Amino acid sequence: MWDGVYTDDQARRGERQYSRNCEGCHGADLAGDPVQEIPSLVFDAFLTRWSDRTVKELLETIRRSMPRDTPGALNGRAYVDVIAYLLQANMMPSGDRELGLDPDALGAIVIRRREDR
Repeated sequence: MWDGVYTDDQARRGERQYSRNCEGCHGADLAGDPVQEIPSLVFDAFLTRWSDRTVKELLETIRRSMPRDTPGALNGRAYVDVIAYLLQANMMPSGDRELGLDPDALGAIVIRRREDR
């Protein structure tokens, strides 16, 4: 995770997808809305929920449940690009290779807090 598993270009594509498909609920700042039980996608709230879980698990959860009105409506690349954006928003470094679609590779990437490194 901390060696850079996505590219900056991929995160930019993900930000555009997020703006079109996620921002309406999770907000421009990715903070969510606790009153409406919409989870934050950044920092402690995100890491508390996803630390020690894999990117594959994150992808499967997002694909199964998002966008809220049309779960599974995006193609696989769009979902992975959104994940790249989420990683960038959580200050995880980019690298020189894009996050791919291979389930085995995604299952090998564990989301961890910096201090867990």
